[in-house]
Amino acid sequence: MTHLEKALLLTELADRLIAKGSWCGRTHLQKAAYLLQSLLGVELGVEYMLYKHGPYSFDFEEQILWAQSNYLFAKEFKAAGYGPRLLPTPTSKEHRSQFPRLMKKYDREIEFVAQKVGVKGVAELEKLATALWVTSELAEPTDTRKRAERIHALKPHVSMADALAAVQEFDQIAAEAKAVTSNE
Repeated sequence: MTHLEKALLLTELADRLIAKGSWCGRTHLQKAAYLLQSLLGVELGVEYMLYKHGPYSFDFEEQILWAQSNYLFAKEFKAAGYGPRLLPTPTSKEHRSQFPRLMKKYDREIEFVAQKVGVKGVAELEKLATALWVTSELAEPTDTRKRAERIHALKPHVSMADALAAVQEFDQIAAEAKAVTSNE
């Protein structure tokens, strides 16, 4: 996939997140893109590492900067103390209309992620994305308690109860995601 195609998928994801009630700041878009790539197999070409607030990608940040420099995203500031919102531009919409097969190919996956995480806050997304990370890293990811313990060990500020809830929520989302990816 080209830089432009990846950026257009991210602008589509941002539009869908906003439609579901997301502020769509960088962190929110980054976590949603992580789910899109790592759970649903939409290859955005970014590598993630576990960071302060869950999985993070410097590659993703480069993609966003590329998209901004090509007038596909604009920033909107809410108020002092809030990070900027990433808004897809009219230029991005024009470009998306020129790639109908690409948009159709990933429509279900993008809609699924937007529906699942659109209204979540950053703290919820950190836990959910970390549950995916931990599930992917463990040799036997079926043990719910072990995954919750691993989340808590990696992120002591996440209580065991919250870690367990995140793993259970992730498992539900992963089960639903199989239906999205199996109908292609």
